[in-house]
Amino acid sequence: MTTEAAIRVQGIQKSFKDLHVLRGVDFDVAAGTIFALLGSNGAGKTTLVRILSTLAKADAGTATVHGLDVAANPGEVREAISLTGQFAAVDEVLTGRENLMLIARLRHLKNPGAIADELLDRFSLTEAGGRKAATYSGGMRRRLDIAMSLIGNPPIIFLDEPTTGLDPQARIEVWQTVKKLADAGTTVLLTTQYLDEAEQLADRIAILHKGTIIQNGTLSELKQLLPAATVEYVEKQPTLEEVFLTLVGDTGETDTDDADRADSAAKAGKESR
Repeated sequence: MTTEAAIRVQGIQKSFKDLHVLRGVDFDVAAGTIFALLGSNGAGKTTLVRILSTLAKADAGTATVHGLDVAANPGEVREAISLTGQFAAVDEVLTGRENLMLIARLRHLKNPGAIADELLDRFSLTEAGGRKAATYSGGMRRRLDIAMSLIGNPPIIFLDEPTTGLDPQARIEVWQTVKKLADAGTTVLLTTQYLDEAEQLADRIAILHKGTIIQNGTLSELKQLLPAATVEYVEKQPTLEEVFLTLVGDTGETDTDDADRADSAAKAGKESR
């Protein structure tokens, strides 16, 4: 990666008493790209995002965001970022437009009404802008949440499992929103446990397992880690799911259904060979 990485993480460690959550994490995120941090529940994804967004302190290692050390310059880092958590943080009593205007006023920006109208249009929420957020669908609420995060035009946005609990259509709506952010030059660090989400969105994917990054690369690079299976002379490229399960292995951290699927995938591979 270039020396002008928007996010740089080097040797980050974090423990909670005897629980070692992060054991030396390293990666760079290029400006204007979508970087997916992929891992199972409990892998340390949210802990790392909390450190990068100055909500928690690392035990060791360094991290810079927008060229600023997160430990030495937390205030300046907060001005350069926005964080969208796992659950939409909208006020359901207010309308969509009122939610946006509230955040604009809290950021001491001029013309909060104009800012709200521009974001409602940008996120295809103009018609719903006058309705209370409580009436929004899951996808609309999440889009409003992301729109609120963009007030003030932060160059870097952290999305912590943004599609958790959403139905397929709502997930697609959020995916389209995230792609538009990157197209407009925003750097996006996305955490997810959904393999298809990483496949659809990310320019680069890092797999976080047991507190360390065990692989980091483009989708194409990760797929090359497994040989292509050949069935009746038709080349079958490995999926990201097969790469993930092979790298992580059967650690007992997945549920029974995940273990059964991994076992079936392994048997299918043997039969094809």
